[in-house]
Amino acid sequence: MLGDLVFPGWRDGKPLASSSLRKALRVTGRGSATVHGFRSTFRDWVSERTETPHDVAEMALAHAIESSVEAAYRRGALMTKRALLMRWATFATTPHIQAEVVPLHRVA
Repeated sequence: MLGDLVFPGWRDGKPLASSSLRKALRVTGRGSATVHGFRSTFRDWVSERTETPHDVAEMALAHAIESSVEAAYRRGALMTKRALLMRWATFATTPHIQAEVVPLHRVA
């Protein structure tokens, strides 16, 4: 049975500690990366590579709804629309193409 947590911890009903994700990055040699950086990359990808509405992207990041009136009326979880955003995992785990950087020179 699926639980409510994306990253469940060892104890039932408890989330994985944020330090666990930082440790995983460090152990895999990605110590310069941050957990927040992954969230930021996800948000940029959603904005630049998909047609996802703003509210769906924000809900996927578990951001609070600023307007208390809107929050009172929005009851859905948008799970079907949010599930489509899991394509980000492919983007995030695909190695970047190596490219030659060509310096720009000032033309006299």
